[in-house]
Amino acid sequence: MAFKAEYIWIDGTHPTAKLRSKTKIVADGAELPLWSFDGSSTNQAPGDKSDCVLKAVFTCPDPIRGGDNVLVLCEVLTIDMAPHPTNTRAACAEIAAMYADQEAIFGIEQEYTFFKDGRPYGFPPIGFPAPQGGYYCGVGADEVHGREIVEKHMDLCLAAGLHLSGINAEVMPGQWEFQIGPVGAPRVADELWIARWLLYRIAEDFGVAATLDPKPVKGDWNGAGAHTNFSTNAMRDNYDAIIIACEALGKRVSEHIAGYGAEIEHRLTGMHETAPWNVYSYGVSDRAASVRIPWQVKVDGKGYIEDRRPNANCDPYVTTRLIIETCCGALAG
Repeated sequence: MAFKAEYIWIDGTHPTAKLRSKTKIVADGAELPLWSFDGSSTNQAPGDKSDCVLKAVFTCPDPIRGGDNVLVLCEVLTIDMAPHPTNTRAACAEIAAMYADQEAIFGIEQEYTFFKDGRPYGFPPIGFPAPQGGYYCGVGADEVHGREIVEKHMDLCLAAGLHLSGINAEVMPGQWEFQIGPVGAPRVADELWIARWLLYRIAEDFGVAATLDPKPVKGDWNGAGAHTNFSTNAMRDNYDAIIIACEALGKRVSEHIAGYGAEIEHRLTGMHETAPWNVYSYGVSDRAASVRIPWQVKVDGKGYIEDRRPNANCDPYVTTRLIIETCCGALAG
């Protein structure tokens, strides 16, 4: 018997990469082989040197097709087997290995927005819905839109064995969140990309699109982020390490902002529970700060921090790499 392997990869679209996938039929018992694709159609190669290579790095059950079928997340390589310039996973894995003794773990809160017929799911054909207020963690058809898709997506993530830790309706109509973690890097990013793919794929069946646009509706509406919770063994043991990590993040603000997703300035305005993109701050229980220290962490004297700056459209390999480099580097010193 053969099985279906859905090879999934991140393309070279700029400034925000897209997911691509195609299906390979693999003989029962065979290892997942290297596979090539046309990089000239994914913004990853010129037409006269179009071949790029897919190498499996993370595999899980395919919860849509079922059976022995699998989802296969791949790194993109050049034909000489080097990481492709668009392959951000390789650098993430290298940094994670460098600081492996600090046992860094992440939990990423992925916000997204459903769109149907050119407008956010739940917005009326003309004008706007009621102002924000009742939609967050809401219930009822007048406040919640897309729950059937969200529930199906949650079931698929669990069936795939992902570290899905929760879901909730968000502040704007048609806007939702799921959380991946706690788990280390690069696996947390691997699983987030698979969860994104499953979201896009199952939304297809409902004629709905899911977007990671950080500001899907201009004006007085919340943006969409990927708040990133982070800790090391030292942070989980004492509060001084928490402060060292927060202070270190304040010393590399421009580099982190540049790596946290396109059009971040549209979302980090200082409104809607954000700090301005060009001003760094941290504080206890402060959702208007760049980095929040949860109140329980202050009480316990140990725990984790939440970097609230990453966009919904961030590349989680880049986000986690930057945080490890900055925080683990400071803690190692």
